[in-house]
Amino acid sequence: MTEVRYYLDENLETEIAVQLKKRGIDAIHIRDLNLRGDTDEAHLERALEMSRVLCTYDRDFLRLAKAGVQHAGIVIGERQRMTIGLWVKALTDLHTHATAEKMKNLVQFV
Repeated sequence: MTEVRYYLDENLETEIAVQLKKRGIDAIHIRDLNLRGDTDEAHLERALEMSRVLCTYDRDFLRLAKAGVQHAGIVIGERQRMTIGLWVKALTDLHTHATAEKMKNLVQFV
């Protein structure tokens, strides 16, 4: 079983990836890849190619998932409720309890 790895989109704070890495969790932020402003479709496809769960506030990814676009998993948070600490806790918990295989084409709300 493969452990969950994360792909954080431009809507999330870069500090979330920093904190996850400090915990030994493989996480990248699209700013690290110089991909700000790319389309949602391109981000979702790239995350799938990299076998990474896409993390976002952007509910447009729900539309893509409902349309049947394949993905490695999507985690969606509610901007008004989530903080950096809550994101780190939620993604750490998910990393502990899920596998990359289990997350494939799954949408998780945090």
